[in-house]
Amino acid sequence: MRRVVVFGTTGSGKSRLAQRLAERTGLRVVELDALYWGRDWQPAPVDLFRYRVENEVRQGDWIVVGNYGQVRDLTWHPADTLVWLDLPLPLVMSRLVRRTLKRALTKEELWGTGNRESLANAFFSRQSILLWALRTHHKYRERFGAECAALGQEKRVVRLRSAAEVERFVSAGPLGVGQASLPY
Repeated sequence: MRRVVVFGTTGSGKSRLAQRLAERTGLRVVELDALYWGRDWQPAPVDLFRYRVENEVRQGDWIVVGNYGQVRDLTWHPADTLVWLDLPLPLVMSRLVRRTLKRALTKEELWGTGNRESLANAFFSRQSILLWALRTHHKYRERFGAECAALGQEKRVVRLRSAAEVERFVSAGPLGVGQASLPY
């Protein structure tokens, strides 16, 4: 496990899992959100975003965190392991609510961009991350399932469906020894 992509729905724990894997493996974490979002929540133009990602994954070993379809070819193709956090919606939503409240109350800056989550935006806006998670959870599950199935045996795909499976995967060691690729 030298080039890893951690993906899953919003709030599933991608960044936390990537950090834990990085601590065990020494791999560098590439946070796609940090490459995509600019000040005032302005997204990078696609060409710039792809350029940034290409520079990050060109050399060395890494753990990429994120779901961006615009760069999936740049991240999934060179990866040897794909880790799919496919957790139940109630668990995802409870984690996302806690994370959003914490970030909003502490005014945590995200990715060095000056961006911060707010209670108003999280709970009372059409751009709510909570609404986004509710709307996309099922859609992402279907999309990721189809994309992983299309890979066949080309990549090691680990689909983690519960907090217990995540813990077993992390505890298995740097190579995920004892953790077989799970069926979709």
